[in-house]
Amino acid sequence: MDADSGQPAYHIGSVAAIAAVHPQTLRLYERQGLLKPSRSRGRTRLYSASDVERVKLIVHLTRNEGVNLAGVAKILELEDDIREVETVVRRWMQEWSVRVERELASRHESLAAAPDSPEPAIRVPIRRG
Repeated sequence: MDADSGQPAYHIGSVAAIAAVHPQTLRLYERQGLLKPSRSRGRTRLYSASDVERVKLIVHLTRNEGVNLAGVAKILELEDDIREVETVVRRWMQEWSVRVERELASRHESLAAAPDSPEPAIRVPIRRG
């Protein structure tokens, strides 16, 4: 994201106030690889709404759950992996849905093209007791 992307962009002071942390804490998170804010043309850090949510999660994990920054990094990495897997699964489901719809349409067309063919008999065994 850059300053011209049309997405909300927050400056470091605003994000620090929202998350109730010092701006140096945000810089530390960036040095640790936990955040990757974009930069304006003047090299000012710009945080997106998703960056702000990520900061809130980091603060929650460190303050309320007692997780150190190495643990936070692993949790964030796993969450990113989960999102990637979900995206792949969603794409596969859409592709299979299209394939199934095409197959059903094809079978429906072939059945409609041969209306005189007899319906297959279904035999149900009857138990008499």
